Amino acid sequence: MKGAWPVKAHATGGRHYRGDSIDQNFDTYHIEYTFADGTKFFYDGRTMTGCHNEFFSGVHGTKGSGVVSLTGHTPGKVRTFKDQKMDEANLIWAYPQPERTPYQLEWEDLVDAVRNNKPYNEVKRGVEASLVTSMGRMAAHTGQIITYDQILNSGHEFAPGLDTITADSPAPLQPDANGKYPIPEPGIKKDREY
Repeated sequence: MKGAWPVKAHATGGRHYRGDSIDQNFDTYHIEYTFADGTKFFYDGRTMTGCHNEFFSGVHGTKGSGVVSLTGHTPGKVRTFKDQKMDEANLIWAYPQPERTPYQLEWEDLVDAVRNNKPYNEVKRGVEASLVTSMGRMAAHTGQIITYDQILNSGHEFAPGLDTITADSPAPLQPDANGKYPIPEPGIKKDREY
């Protein structure tokens, strides 16, 4: 979004009523990502049956607001507004509809690179994006502010033994004798997820 990745994450999360769920995830997450220039990016997520369900990525600035993406990124319905009210009366610009799916565009870029012998490598961006999401998750699961450098150099293994896993290997994370997986304990377990 800014041509840069956030440098730190401060997060909260919680388990509310998991019922018979056996996983280690939270029901809610809130992550405040901070960029080097102090700009903030906020992520909020909730996965709870029966609650309001909405996918939305938006931006708010001093001179207006915008929709980055809706409905799982496709169609994004990207648009900008002249103030903080995201309604048609305040619309400045909207991406022409119908939009092409970004997933198809990705394939077209890859195929074009292969056919025309052009360099094409999304590994660095993919790894960095995954690192930033892990930074946010680790901040929520530990209750600590986690920096980009901390997550990059963390000794914690999210999936121990993954480098030697095969199709016949057991899963890296195993349930206990009651069939439950370990859960995060923010503020108690400060250097690992669970």
